[in-house]
Amino acid sequence: MIYASVVTIGDEILIGQVLDTNSQNIARALEETGIHVVRMLSIGDNAAEIRETLLGELSRADIVLTTGGLGPTKDDITKAVLKEVSGSNGYYEHPGQLEMVHSILKSRGLDVLPINLAQAQVPDKAEVIVNRLGTAPIMVFRGLGERKSTLYSLPGVPHEACGAIPAILDDIRAHQPLSPIFHRNIMVYGIAESALSERIAPWEDALPADMHLAYLPNPLTGIRLRLSCYPKEGEEGTQQRLEGQLQALEALLGPLCYAEEDSNLETAVGRLLKEHGLTVSAAESCTGGNIAHLFTTVAGSSAYFLGSVTSYAVSVKEKVLGVPADTIERFGVVSSEVAAAMAEGVRRLTGSDYAVATTGLAGPGGDGINPEGTVWIAASGPHGTRTQKYVYKNDRKRNIERFSATALDFLRQMLLSDLSN
Repeated sequence: MIYASVVTIGDEILIGQVLDTNSQNIARALEETGIHVVRMLSIGDNAAEIRETLLGELSRADIVLTTGGLGPTKDDITKAVLKEVSGSNGYYEHPGQLEMVHSILKSRGLDVLPINLAQAQVPDKAEVIVNRLGTAPIMVFRGLGERKSTLYSLPGVPHEACGAIPAILDDIRAHQPLSPIFHRNIMVYGIAESALSERIAPWEDALPADMHLAYLPNPLTGIRLRLSCYPKEGEEGTQQRLEGQLQALEALLGPLCYAEEDSNLETAVGRLLKEHGLTVSAAESCTGGNIAHLFTTVAGSSAYFLGSVTSYAVSVKEKVLGVPADTIERFGVVSSEVAAAMAEGVRRLTGSDYAVATTGLAGPGGDGINPEGTVWIAASGPHGTRTQKYVYKNDRKRNIERFSATALDFLRQMLLSDLSN
């Protein structure tokens, strides 16, 4: 097994000014390639800290990847530390990166300054993978430390770091004997992580020693179960064994499982609708159009998503969706009856086969009857209308997101039920 460490460099990360997505993207790519990430660290723009961290990680890992600290400004000091750590005596100008510096600045209509040209200068023990998305080079240092580790230094700009990953992986494959790691994902929604763990405990306890299950919860997509297999070199039949375990897991989960890959609910619902030639519409109050947004993020959703009504005001519920005024007066806006009338109204208005509706209180504050975080969800179709109440305890933004995701899953469950009859 090849072990790797990922180090992000920059004060902006430590103070929360910039979100570190580089580590996530790099770690995912390494794991999928068969390289086990053992540590992920973030450090500031301090030469002593960078030096100490890199030396420590080179003593622990076969591969160390850094991002950040390679720009043209004075706080970008990583290159000088890399010169010291690698035992380089000086710098040399890399012609490929120099050409890229001129090309990029010219395309942007910018003057080529000496500080820009300096970016093509690299420590003399560095190999260079030309960065075609920016001016800072991708540097490679081999045979460092007692482990004879390899250090890759990437730019910190996210699209440049991500753009460098394929070339980094190709270089690793060319120099390292990799053992395969097999990953499969199952997406689950509608059950708490603790309840899920208890439900599948006998299956998980019986997993072979070379398989591992990870729980990756996300309030918007549910729980991603990632089953990984670390087979011995030359071992055959791993994919078949993995598939057998997944089939057993899906049998335990039933309709809680909505996808066999890292996916989301809007894609799963859209697939069901498209496969059966069905259409859907939405009537939204508390979700403010977010369900419609989720539907339309999926390419090709025009084949099944007809449209929506954001009926935030009572007058729109009554005049556009046809919700009876006496229903609102009698049961209140946040009620099963109003949710049902909204779903039936938008279905009638658009002519869709199915419709989903939400009415609730995203917060802050309740309505004197229902606490904040309350939502009534309705789904209407050829076989009738169903409603369900949910209560979440989050801030306004997260409540809206949870309401939307739960509405999609509620619709999905109704579709599965109708299509199985």
